[in-house]
Amino acid sequence: MKLQLALLVLGATAVLGQIVPRSSWCPVPVSPRLPRLRGPARYIIIHHTVTAPCYNPHQCQAALRQIRDGHLRRKFRDIGYNFLIGGDGRIYEGLGFGIRGEHAPNYNSQSIGIAFIGNFQVGLPPGQMLQAARTLIQIAVRRRQVVPNYTLLGHCQTKATACPGRHLLDELRKWPRWQKKP
Repeated sequence: MKLQLALLVLGATAVLGQIVPRSSWCPVPVSPRLPRLRGPARYIIIHHTVTAPCYNPHQCQAALRQIRDGHLRRKFRDIGYNFLIGGDGRIYEGLGFGIRGEHAPNYNSQSIGIAFIGNFQVGLPPGQMLQAARTLIQIAVRRRQVVPNYTLLGHCQTKATACPGRHLLDELRKWPRWQKKP
């Protein structure tokens, strides 16, 4: 019984550290015509989606489709974020690495955008979401998709917006590589 529980915990930890591929939630692959980033990103910009939270893969994948549909209605070329973090603690691939997102004007060509699914103006994301974002940042640096001395920013530091929410921004201020000014 203890061994089964230990294996279950190890399995859950391994799942949380993996990136869920775009193909699991979107039947349309990223267009090869989308602009690419030139070299590793210098900035990691954190967002919140201001949508309902999601707590399991089914809910999160439905949320991702709704977010993408909303971005397409706004004339984005695709979902605007490179990655999204679900309330289930999983990292979901949006555009993925190496693709220029549409999430922070004037910074898109030198950044990756990570969005937390939910609204964090009124509360802090659960610990598993925060840990998933930290894991994703480590993966990005290890894969050389982000420079090791990257700058971490909240979306509101790149334009006038409340994103990523007051509580999430307060948390980001405690993270390594967060900078007050870009």
